Amino acid sequence: MLPQEWIEHRRAEDREQVGWIRPDGEDWVAVSLLGHELTGPVDWLAAEEALDGATLAWFAEVWMLERPGREPLRVRLVEVTPDGVVVQTDDFGAIDVPVERFTLPWPAPEELRPRRAGDPDGRTFPASGRHG
Repeated sequence: MLPQEWIEHRRAEDREQVGWIRPDGEDWVAVSLLGHELTGPVDWLAAEEALDGATLAWFAEVWMLERPGREPLRVRLVEVTPDGVVVQTDDFGAIDVPVERFTLPWPAPEELRPRRAGDPDGRTFPASGRHG
């Protein structure tokens, strides 16, 4: 549940929500849509700038879902709200590819992370995976 004292922040140019600003004593902390702190305690303007620099492009990016004892799974963000984070397996832009959806808690857990060098690219399979 979203704490009552958090203040929704929207970008000025398009009014899209990009996160929240929460009080921290005399200062403020910028919190992303994923529920992660983007700053430590800063002044209000610095918190706004951090959130305005955060982007909704996350929805277009590939993320990785870590799974115990298995290769990380390529996923895309589908929905992010304080009620939960929904991701689905990467469909590579095809509308007819079957996908699997996963509902994660909010704030997003550490198992959901941005793609890093060395992660599966979707074009090659790991040695333990299937071969075409």
